[in-house]
Amino acid sequence: MNSKRRLKQAMELKEADRVPLMCQLSIGHYFLHSGFDPVEVWCTSEKFGEALVRLQERYQFDGILVNLPGRSENWKKHVSKIERQSSFSRIEWDNGGTTFFPVDDNPRFEASTPGATVTFEALRPEDLYYIEPWGLSGVSYPYAWDFDEGHRGFPPYQQATLKQVMRQVGGSVSVHAEVFSPWSQFLDLLGYEVGLMGIIDDPAKVKECLNRLVAGAVDLGRLHALEGVDAILISSAFAGGGFISREHYREFVLPCERNLIEELRKHFAGPVYTHTCGSIGDRLDLMLMTGTDGIDTLDPPPLGNVDLEEAKAILRGKAFIKGNIDPVNTLLNGSRDDVVRDARYRLTVGKPGGGYILSTACSVAPKTPPENIEALHEAVLVYGSY
Repeated sequence: MNSKRRLKQAMELKEADRVPLMCQLSIGHYFLHSGFDPVEVWCTSEKFGEALVRLQERYQFDGILVNLPGRSENWKKHVSKIERQSSFSRIEWDNGGTTFFPVDDNPRFEASTPGATVTFEALRPEDLYYIEPWGLSGVSYPYAWDFDEGHRGFPPYQQATLKQVMRQVGGSVSVHAEVFSPWSQFLDLLGYEVGLMGIIDDPAKVKECLNRLVAGAVDLGRLHALEGVDAILISSAFAGGGFISREHYREFVLPCERNLIEELRKHFAGPVYTHTCGSIGDRLDLMLMTGTDGIDTLDPPPLGNVDLEEAKAILRGKAFIKGNIDPVNTLLNGSRDDVVRDARYRLTVGKPGGGYILSTACSVAPKTPPENIEALHEAVLVYGSY
Protein backbone atom coordinates (compact mmCIF):
# COMPACT_ATOMS: atom_id res chain seq x y z
CA MET A 1 0.00 0.00 0.00
CA ASN A 2 1.49 3.37 -0.94
CA SER A 3 1.47 6.47 1.23
CA LYS A 4 -1.42 8.11 -0.58
CA ARG A 5 -3.70 5.12 -0.08
CA ARG A 6 -2.53 4.57 3.51
CA LEU A 7 -3.47 8.08 4.59
CA LYS A 8 -6.75 7.91 2.71
CA GLN A 9 -7.71 4.81 4.69
CA ALA A 10 -6.88 6.49 7.99
CA MET A 11 -8.83 9.64 7.13
CA GLU A 12 -11.81 7.44 6.25
CA LEU A 13 -11.57 5.90 9.75
CA LYS A 14 -10.38 2.58 8.34
CA GLU A 15 -7.42 0.33 9.07
CA ALA A 16 -4.62 0.36 6.50
CA ASP A 17 -1.56 -1.90 6.40
CA ARG A 18 -0.09 0.29 9.14
CA VAL A 19 -0.66 3.62 10.83
CA PRO A 20 0.43 6.46 8.52
CA LEU A 21 3.07 9.00 9.57
CA MET A 22 2.77 12.69 8.75
CA CYS A 23 4.31 15.58 10.68
CA GLN A 24 4.19 19.29 9.90
CA LEU A 25 7.68 20.76 9.92
CA SER A 26 8.33 24.32 11.05
CA ILE A 27 9.63 26.80 8.50
CA GLY A 28 12.83 27.06 10.54
CA HIS A 29 13.41 23.32 10.14
CA TYR A 30 13.22 23.71 6.36
CA PHE A 31 15.73 26.56 6.60
CA LEU A 32 18.16 24.44 8.62
CA HIS A 33 17.80 21.07 6.93
CA SER A 34 16.56 21.40 3.34
CA GLY A 35 19.95 22.50 2.04
CA PHE A 36 18.47 25.59 0.41
CA ASP A 37 18.96 29.28 1.09
CA PRO A 38 16.25 30.48 3.54
CA VAL A 39 15.50 33.50 1.34
CA GLU A 40 14.88 31.23 -1.63
CA VAL A 41 12.75 28.82 0.44
CA TRP A 42 10.54 31.67 1.68
CA CYS A 43 10.37 33.77 -1.47
CA THR A 44 10.07 31.22 -4.27
CA SER A 45 7.46 28.59 -5.00
CA GLU A 46 10.08 26.32 -6.55
CA LYS A 47 12.48 26.09 -3.60
CA PHE A 48 9.76 25.69 -0.99
CA GLY A 49 8.19 22.93 -3.08
CA GLU A 50 11.56 21.20 -3.38
CA ALA A 51 12.14 21.57 0.36
CA LEU A 52 8.74 20.00 1.13
CA VAL A 53 9.46 16.97 -1.03
CA ARG A 54 13.10 16.61 0.03
CA LEU A 55 12.29 16.37 3.75
CA GLN A 56 9.19 14.24 3.18
CA GLU A 57 11.45 11.75 1.46
CA ARG A 58 14.14 11.97 4.13
CA TYR A 59 11.70 11.36 6.99
CA GLN A 60 9.49 8.98 4.97
CA PHE A 61 6.29 10.82 5.80
CA ASP A 62 3.14 9.54 4.14
CA GLY A 63 1.83 13.05 3.54
CA ILE A 64 2.85 16.63 2.84
CA LEU A 65 1.07 19.79 3.96
CA VAL A 66 1.64 22.69 1.57
CA ASN A 67 1.36 25.54 4.06
CA LEU A 68 2.73 28.57 2.23
CA PRO A 69 1.09 30.33 -0.71
CA GLY A 70 2.78 30.36 -4.07
CA ARG A 71 5.06 33.29 -4.87
CA SER A 72 5.22 35.62 -7.83
CA GLU A 73 8.13 34.98 -10.17
CA ASN A 74 8.62 38.75 -10.20
CA TRP A 75 9.33 39.13 -6.49
CA LYS A 76 12.93 40.26 -7.08
CA LYS A 77 11.66 43.32 -8.95
CA HIS A 78 10.47 44.65 -5.60
CA VAL A 79 13.80 44.09 -3.81
CA SER A 80 15.96 47.09 -3.04
CA LYS A 81 18.66 45.17 -1.18
CA ILE A 82 19.43 41.68 0.13
CA GLU A 83 21.87 41.33 3.02
CA ARG A 84 23.14 37.93 4.15
CA GLN A 85 25.01 37.26 7.37
CA SER A 86 25.83 34.08 9.28
CA SER A 87 22.90 34.35 11.69
CA PHE A 88 20.27 36.06 9.54
CA SER A 89 19.40 37.53 6.17
CA ARG A 90 17.44 40.69 5.42
CA ILE A 91 15.51 41.99 2.43
CA GLU A 92 14.74 45.67 2.00
CA TRP A 93 11.73 46.09 -0.30
CA ASP A 94 10.90 48.95 -2.63
CA ASN A 95 7.79 49.77 -0.58
CA GLY A 96 10.01 50.59 2.39
CA GLY A 97 9.29 47.37 4.28
CA THR A 98 11.91 44.94 5.55
CA THR A 99 11.87 41.16 6.01
CA PHE A 100 14.23 39.58 8.55
CA PHE A 101 15.20 35.94 8.04
CA PRO A 102 16.60 34.15 11.10
CA VAL A 103 18.39 30.99 10.06
CA ASP A 104 16.08 28.91 12.26
CA ASP A 105 12.71 30.65 12.56
CA ASN A 106 9.82 32.24 10.66
CA PRO A 107 10.72 35.41 8.75
CA ARG A 108 9.37 38.66 10.14
CA PHE A 109 8.08 41.45 7.88
CA GLU A 110 8.16 44.99 9.21
CA ALA A 111 6.25 47.70 7.35
CA SER A 112 7.85 51.07 6.64
CA THR A 113 5.31 52.70 8.96
CA PRO A 114 4.99 50.47 12.05
CA GLY A 115 1.62 50.60 13.73
CA ALA A 116 -0.19 51.64 10.55
CA THR A 117 -2.51 48.64 10.63
CA VAL A 118 -6.27 48.97 10.79
CA THR A 119 -7.93 49.50 14.16
CA PHE A 120 -10.99 47.54 15.22
CA GLU A 121 -13.04 50.75 15.14
CA ALA A 122 -11.97 51.52 11.56
CA LEU A 123 -12.41 47.96 10.31
CA ARG A 124 -15.24 47.62 7.77
CA PRO A 125 -16.55 44.05 7.52
CA GLU A 126 -17.60 44.63 3.90
CA ASP A 127 -13.93 45.19 2.97
CA LEU A 128 -12.86 41.74 4.16
CA TYR A 129 -12.19 38.78 1.88
CA TYR A 130 -9.19 36.68 2.97
CA ILE A 131 -6.21 37.44 5.21
CA GLU A 132 -3.03 35.57 4.26
CA PRO A 133 -0.52 35.91 7.12
CA TRP A 134 2.40 34.50 5.15
CA GLY A 135 2.45 36.90 2.20
CA LEU A 136 5.80 38.45 1.28
CA SER A 137 4.58 41.96 2.07
CA GLY A 138 2.85 41.07 5.32
CA VAL A 139 -0.78 41.62 6.26
CA SER A 140 -2.46 44.74 4.92
CA TYR A 141 -6.00 46.12 4.87
CA PRO A 142 -7.81 45.92 2.54
CA TYR A 143 -5.63 42.98 1.64
CA ALA A 144 -3.23 43.28 -1.29
CA TRP A 145 -1.54 40.12 -2.53
CA ASP A 146 2.14 40.75 -1.89
CA PHE A 147 2.92 43.88 -3.87
CA ASP A 148 -0.14 43.75 -6.12
CA GLU A 149 -2.21 46.64 -4.83
CA GLY A 150 -5.95 46.34 -5.32
CA HIS A 151 -6.02 42.65 -6.33
CA ARG A 152 -9.21 41.33 -4.75
CA GLY A 153 -9.16 37.65 -5.65
CA PHE A 154 -6.33 35.15 -5.52
CA PRO A 155 -3.39 35.85 -7.86
CA PRO A 156 -2.45 33.40 -10.62
CA TYR A 157 0.68 32.27 -8.77
CA GLN A 158 -1.26 31.38 -5.58
CA GLN A 159 -1.19 27.65 -6.37
CA ALA A 160 2.31 27.45 -7.84
CA THR A 161 3.88 25.46 -4.97
CA LEU A 162 0.91 23.15 -4.69
CA LYS A 163 0.98 22.45 -8.43
CA GLN A 164 4.69 21.61 -8.25
CA VAL A 165 4.29 19.22 -5.31
CA MET A 166 1.33 17.52 -6.98
CA ARG A 167 3.38 17.00 -10.14
CA GLN A 168 6.31 15.54 -8.22
CA VAL A 169 4.66 13.23 -5.69
CA GLY A 170 0.88 13.58 -5.97
CA GLY A 171 0.50 10.09 -7.39
CA SER A 172 2.10 8.35 -4.43
CA VAL A 173 2.06 10.74 -1.44
CA SER A 174 -1.00 12.28 0.23
CA VAL A 175 -0.87 16.03 -0.48
CA HIS A 176 -2.82 18.39 1.78
CA ALA A 177 -3.49 22.10 1.31
CA GLU A 178 -4.37 24.75 3.87
CA VAL A 179 -6.95 27.47 4.37
CA PHE A 180 -7.04 29.72 7.41
CA SER A 181 -10.06 29.75 9.68
CA PRO A 182 -11.93 33.06 9.67
CA TRP A 183 -11.09 33.30 13.39
CA SER A 184 -7.35 32.99 12.68
CA GLN A 185 -7.60 35.51 9.88
CA PHE A 186 -9.38 37.98 12.15
CA LEU A 187 -6.66 37.76 14.82
CA ASP A 188 -3.85 37.92 12.27
CA LEU A 189 -5.30 41.14 10.88
CA LEU A 190 -5.88 42.98 14.15
CA GLY A 191 -3.41 41.33 16.49
CA TYR A 192 -4.32 39.07 19.39
CA GLU A 193 -5.01 41.73 22.03
CA VAL A 194 -7.16 43.94 19.81
CA GLY A 195 -9.02 41.01 18.29
CA LEU A 196 -9.80 39.41 21.64
CA MET A 197 -10.99 42.72 23.07
CA GLY A 198 -13.31 43.00 20.07
CA ILE A 199 -15.37 40.02 21.20
CA ILE A 200 -16.06 41.90 24.42
CA ASP A 201 -16.54 45.39 22.99
CA ASP A 202 -18.62 44.59 19.89
CA PRO A 203 -19.39 40.88 19.45
CA ALA A 204 -21.89 41.55 16.66
CA LYS A 205 -19.22 43.27 14.56
CA VAL A 206 -16.78 40.42 15.18
CA LYS A 207 -19.36 37.90 13.97
CA GLU A 208 -20.00 39.95 10.85
CA CYS A 209 -16.26 40.03 10.15
CA LEU A 210 -15.97 36.26 10.60
CA ASN A 211 -18.89 35.65 8.26
CA ARG A 212 -17.27 37.86 5.61
CA LEU A 213 -13.97 35.98 5.90
CA VAL A 214 -15.62 32.65 5.14
CA ALA A 215 -16.01 33.58 1.46
CA GLY A 216 -12.31 33.93 0.71
CA ALA A 217 -11.46 30.71 2.54
CA VAL A 218 -14.09 28.87 0.50
CA ASP A 219 -12.70 30.31 -2.74
CA LEU A 220 -9.21 29.20 -1.79
CA GLY A 221 -10.46 25.74 -0.86
CA ARG A 222 -12.17 25.51 -4.24
CA LEU A 223 -8.83 26.25 -5.94
CA HIS A 224 -7.19 23.51 -3.85
CA ALA A 225 -9.92 21.09 -4.89
CA LEU A 226 -9.29 21.86 -8.56
CA GLU A 227 -5.65 20.81 -8.08
CA GLY A 228 -6.77 17.38 -6.85
CA VAL A 229 -5.49 17.58 -3.26
CA ASP A 230 -6.16 14.67 -0.95
CA ALA A 231 -7.33 16.78 2.02
CA ILE A 232 -7.87 20.37 3.09
CA LEU A 233 -6.65 21.54 6.49
CA ILE A 234 -8.38 24.42 8.27
CA SER A 235 -5.69 26.19 10.29
CA SER A 236 -7.36 27.41 13.47
CA ALA A 237 -4.40 27.83 15.78
CA PHE A 238 -5.94 30.44 18.07
CA ALA A 239 -9.12 28.62 19.09
CA GLY A 240 -7.72 26.68 22.04
CA GLY A 241 -8.08 27.32 25.74
CA GLY A 242 -5.00 29.53 25.84
CA PHE A 243 -6.88 32.15 23.81
CA ILE A 244 -10.61 31.74 24.34
CA SER A 245 -13.00 29.94 26.63
CA ARG A 246 -15.23 27.04 25.65
CA GLU A 247 -18.16 29.47 25.71
CA HIS A 248 -16.45 31.93 23.36
CA TYR A 249 -15.46 29.03 21.09
CA ARG A 250 -19.11 28.05 20.87
CA GLU A 251 -20.20 31.62 20.15
CA PHE A 252 -17.54 32.79 17.69
CA VAL A 253 -15.48 29.92 16.23
CA LEU A 254 -18.01 27.11 15.94
CA PRO A 255 -20.52 28.96 13.69
CA CYS A 256 -17.98 30.33 11.21
CA GLU A 257 -16.01 27.08 10.92
CA ARG A 258 -19.21 25.06 10.52
CA ASN A 259 -20.26 27.45 7.75
CA LEU A 260 -16.81 27.17 6.15
CA ILE A 261 -16.87 23.37 6.15
CA GLU A 262 -20.42 23.23 4.80
CA GLU A 263 -19.46 25.52 1.93
CA LEU A 264 -16.20 23.67 1.22
CA ARG A 265 -18.13 20.42 0.82
CA LYS A 266 -19.96 21.93 -2.15
CA HIS A 267 -16.62 21.99 -4.02
CA PHE A 268 -14.53 19.26 -2.41
CA ALA A 269 -15.44 15.64 -1.73
CA GLY A 270 -12.34 14.76 0.28
CA PRO A 271 -11.58 15.11 3.98
CA VAL A 272 -11.61 18.53 5.62
CA TYR A 273 -9.89 18.59 9.00
CA THR A 274 -8.97 21.10 11.69
CA HIS A 275 -5.66 22.15 13.25
CA THR A 276 -5.99 23.77 16.67
CA CYS A 277 -3.05 24.08 19.04
CA GLY A 278 -2.85 24.02 22.81
CA SER A 279 -5.60 23.12 25.26
CA ILE A 280 -8.56 21.69 23.37
CA GLY A 281 -9.50 18.80 25.65
CA ASP A 282 -12.56 20.70 26.88
CA ARG A 283 -13.94 21.40 23.39
CA LEU A 284 -13.48 18.27 21.30
CA ASP A 285 -17.25 17.81 21.25
CA LEU A 286 -17.71 21.37 19.96
CA MET A 287 -15.06 20.84 17.30
CA LEU A 288 -17.01 17.82 16.10
CA MET A 289 -20.06 20.05 15.76
CA THR A 290 -18.28 22.02 13.01
CA GLY A 291 -18.55 18.91 10.83
CA THR A 292 -14.78 18.41 10.68
CA ASP A 293 -13.49 15.04 9.47
CA GLY A 294 -10.40 15.07 11.69
CA ILE A 295 -8.64 16.89 14.50
CA ASP A 296 -4.96 17.85 14.68
CA THR A 297 -2.87 18.49 16.95
CA LEU A 298 -4.15 17.17 20.29
CA ASP A 299 -1.30 18.64 22.36
CA PRO A 300 -0.57 16.57 25.48
CA PRO A 301 0.41 18.08 28.84
CA PRO A 302 2.31 20.30 29.49
CA LEU A 303 1.84 21.93 26.06
CA GLY A 304 -1.89 21.28 26.08
CA ASN A 305 -4.40 19.20 28.02
CA VAL A 306 -5.36 16.33 25.71
CA ASP A 307 -5.15 12.78 27.02
CA LEU A 308 -5.05 10.53 23.96
CA GLU A 309 -7.09 7.77 25.55
CA GLU A 310 -9.86 10.22 26.41
CA ALA A 311 -9.70 11.81 22.96
CA LYS A 312 -9.87 8.41 21.28
CA ALA A 313 -12.98 7.56 23.28
CA ILE A 314 -14.67 10.80 22.24
CA LEU A 315 -13.61 10.84 18.58
CA ARG A 316 -13.51 7.18 17.58
CA GLY A 317 -15.79 6.55 14.64
CA LYS A 318 -16.52 10.27 14.30
CA ALA A 319 -13.26 11.96 13.26
CA PHE A 320 -9.71 10.86 12.59
CA ILE A 321 -6.97 11.83 15.02
CA LYS A 322 -3.58 13.27 14.04
CA GLY A 323 -0.87 14.11 16.55
CA ASN A 324 -0.35 14.00 20.34
CA ILE A 325 3.44 13.46 20.43
CA ASP A 326 5.05 16.29 22.43
CA PRO A 327 7.24 18.11 19.87
CA VAL A 328 9.31 19.86 22.55
CA ASN A 329 9.89 17.53 25.49
CA THR A 330 9.95 14.35 23.42
CA LEU A 331 11.08 15.11 19.89
CA LEU A 332 13.29 18.16 20.43
CA ASN A 333 14.80 17.40 23.84
CA GLY A 334 14.40 13.64 24.13
CA SER A 335 16.68 10.85 22.99
CA ARG A 336 15.98 8.56 20.05
CA ASP A 337 14.88 5.87 22.51
CA ASP A 338 12.52 8.38 24.16
CA VAL A 339 10.94 9.10 20.79
CA VAL A 340 10.42 5.43 19.95
CA ARG A 341 9.01 4.72 23.41
CA ASP A 342 6.59 7.64 23.21
CA ALA A 343 5.53 6.80 19.66
CA ARG A 344 4.89 3.19 20.68
CA TYR A 345 2.48 4.37 23.38
CA ARG A 346 0.62 6.71 20.97
CA LEU A 347 0.32 3.89 18.45
CA THR A 348 -0.97 1.47 21.09
CA VAL A 349 -3.70 3.91 22.05
CA GLY A 350 -4.45 5.48 18.69
CA LYS A 351 -4.42 2.68 16.14
CA PRO A 352 -7.23 0.31 17.27
CA GLY A 353 -10.10 0.54 14.81
CA GLY A 354 -8.19 2.86 12.46
CA GLY A 355 -8.50 6.61 12.14
CA TYR A 356 -5.13 7.51 13.67
CA ILE A 357 -2.18 9.32 12.05
CA LEU A 358 1.09 9.34 13.96
CA SER A 359 2.39 12.90 14.27
CA THR A 360 3.80 15.46 16.60
CA ALA A 361 1.12 17.52 18.29
CA CYS A 362 2.19 20.75 16.59
CA SER A 363 5.00 21.65 14.22
CA VAL A 364 8.37 19.98 14.53
CA ALA A 365 10.68 22.55 16.13
CA PRO A 366 13.46 24.02 13.96
CA LYS A 367 16.38 22.49 15.87
CA THR A 368 14.86 19.05 16.37
CA PRO A 369 17.56 16.44 15.65
CA PRO A 370 16.78 14.78 12.31
CA GLU A 371 17.58 11.38 13.81
CA ASN A 372 14.71 11.84 16.26
CA ILE A 373 12.28 12.51 13.43
CA GLU A 374 13.62 9.49 11.54
CA ALA A 375 12.91 7.40 14.64
CA LEU A 376 9.19 8.00 14.15
CA HIS A 377 9.29 5.99 10.93
CA GLU A 378 11.19 3.23 12.68
CA ALA A 379 8.51 3.15 15.38
CA VAL A 380 5.59 3.09 12.98
CA LEU A 381 7.09 0.18 11.06
CA VAL A 382 7.65 -1.86 14.21
CA TYR A 383 4.58 -0.95 16.24
CA GLY A 384 2.10 0.52 13.78
CA SER A 385 1.02 -2.53 11.76
CA TYR A 386 -2.56 -3.78 11.81
